[in-house]
Amino acid sequence: MKIGIFGGTFNPVHFAHLRIAEEVRERCALDRILFMPAKLPPHKELDERVPFAHRLAMVEAATAENEAFAVSDLEARREGKSYSVHTLEILRRENPEDEFYFLMGMDSFAEIASWKEYERLFTLAHIVVISRPGAPGGDPLSLLPVAIADEFCYDYAAKKLNHKSGFSVIFTEETYLDISSTKIRGLVGDGRSFRYLTPGVVERYIYRHTLYQGDMRS
Repeated sequence: MKIGIFGGTFNPVHFAHLRIAEEVRERCALDRILFMPAKLPPHKELDERVPFAHRLAMVEAATAENEAFAVSDLEARREGKSYSVHTLEILRRENPEDEFYFLMGMDSFAEIASWKEYERLFTLAHIVVISRPGAPGGDPLSLLPVAIADEFCYDYAAKKLNHKSGFSVIFTEETYLDISSTKIRGLVGDGRSFRYLTPGVVERYIYRHTLYQGDMRS
């Protein structure tokens, strides 16, 4: 199977997350998108008032109606920080017949050199880099860390970087929806409506469990 790995804090999950997943699934002809909520993201501090179990439950509820979407609690079942390279290693070991596509935003790709053992990511999965329409791109090779740039060649027709391992970096644009988890947390904290920014089932979950009360924008 061809499986997309969509990691993030999903704090909370919203319609932009779901739309990105659907577009990448179609663009890359994937069989499944596996949502992977991070328990301890290395680049972000999480408010302990909304534990992993709540974020996982909201993603499960939001994706339940799409047969091509699945959710994993892998990040909670292993020790330490949620490093992507370790997650991909485990997935490949447990599912050796599957082909993985790791989703990330252009902003994250631009900072890939700060990720743990970043050079190994390109040997474990295809990388799907998602940007906003009209965002400056430049020469794809120039986006790579200098230390590994000579390991790639650019396929102009397919708009992807091919790595010597056989995996590729695929560039695609999302349908931009100006929705963010930070915005939703701010609206909830201010006692304002956030309807139509996230699925109704997630909205009800947030109210039922009184999540994001007070100022939780960061």
